[in-house]
Amino acid sequence: VKENNYRGHGDSVDQLCWHPSNPDLFVTASGDKTIRIWDVRTTKCIATVNTKGENINICWSPDGQTIAVGNKDDVVTFIDAKTHRSKAEEQFKFEVNEISWNNDNNMFFLTNGNGCINILRQVPVAAELKPIQSINAHPSNCICIKFDPMGKYFATGSADALVSLWDVDELVCVRCFSRLDWPVRTLSFSHDGKMLASASEDHFIDIAEVETGEKLWEVQCESPTFTVAWHPKRPLLAFACDDKDGKYDSSREAGTVKLFGLP
Repeated sequence: VKENNYRGHGDSVDQLCWHPSNPDLFVTASGDKTIRIWDVRTTKCIATVNTKGENINICWSPDGQTIAVGNKDDVVTFIDAKTHRSKAEEQFKFEVNEISWNNDNNMFFLTNGNGCINILRQVPVAAELKPIQSINAHPSNCICIKFDPMGKYFATGSADALVSLWDVDELVCVRCFSRLDWPVRTLSFSHDGKMLASASEDHFIDIAEVETGEKLWEVQCESPTFTVAWHPKRPLLAFACDDKDGKYDSSREAGTVKLFGLP
């Protein structure tokens, strides 16, 4: 494995996401009030876009044309991925957590601090998004959202330690996964949509069978897990925990990425 460092941001890098179809591009959201698009081949930043606030979440639309970025002031900015200019901006009156388009690229979802999933529809003529629905998904803060690659379900994770699975077409909750005890921070569907990994401050990652809700595996960790991601073609799970490095300085992050599922 070749390891590269991508330097340029002046503050913490809170999230990154890959271009949906070009494996050489990814974008990062930072507290330095910018987003940066990077080229893997040259390991250089190919675009820096200034934003109004400290960015904490980011996603790329499935058609690759738009990047949405959310900041600490609950403003979501939609940036044209070609011109790197802002197309639209939406200020929300609630805490915006994770943001995502659906697989069809015609609706935009976000999870909020009131336990709701907000759904906005893209108006093709104007660049704006129109709110179409708000679903009361959880009794407490709704933290993360992920769509399965097959386009059948999406899952949300909440501060109530529950993961709920939703039917994309009907927008109804089909089942809940309740094996974690702490707020669910991160979710990922496997490439075939059959497995769902969820993680929290619990010292394990839950891997569930999507269709039955049954536990397939428990990946043991030594500390809270910040992020989980399945490989796009294989049953391999990458994850990063709050591991501390150094015998003397217990506050230093180890910054390791681990893999589960290697033969």
